[in-house]
Amino acid sequence: MNKVILIGRLVRDPELRTTQNHTSVANFTIAVNRPRIDGEDRGADFINCMAWRKLAETIAKYCVKGDQIAIEGHIQTSSYENQDGTKKYTTNVIVDTIKFLSTKQENRQQNGQQFSSNQEALNSVMQEDPFMDFGEQIELSDEDLPF
Repeated sequence: MNKVILIGRLVRDPELRTTQNHTSVANFTIAVNRPRIDGEDRGADFINCMAWRKLAETIAKYCVKGDQIAIEGHIQTSSYENQDGTKKYTTNVIVDTIKFLSTKQENRQQNGQQFSSNQEALNSVMQEDPFMDFGEQIELSDEDLPF
């Protein structure tokens, strides 16, 4: 089974590109805190993530550096040869679903600062359909249920 669930903060704004087939893809990195041991902070891991299609467009539109998100997806490894002929390996989390947890602006608002227009737009979308799922839909049958 290849399944990843992460909660972290965006290190920088997501980068949205379009493939030659006009498919949207967003690349971003999240910082995920390592577990504390004996109360000691152990730092963070920086995880490269990739989202496709409508989910990529949603992430690029509503997420900015500093936002806290939860993602669910799977790990994908690949390799390529760079210009000097050296083989390079990459590891990405391919994002299937995302949940918006908190924004950098929300943290600032708690200190007396204002929300951004992006957060206001996201709030209005979520008010229209609070159960909106930005991931791909999966068909389930009764055999898929664990009970």
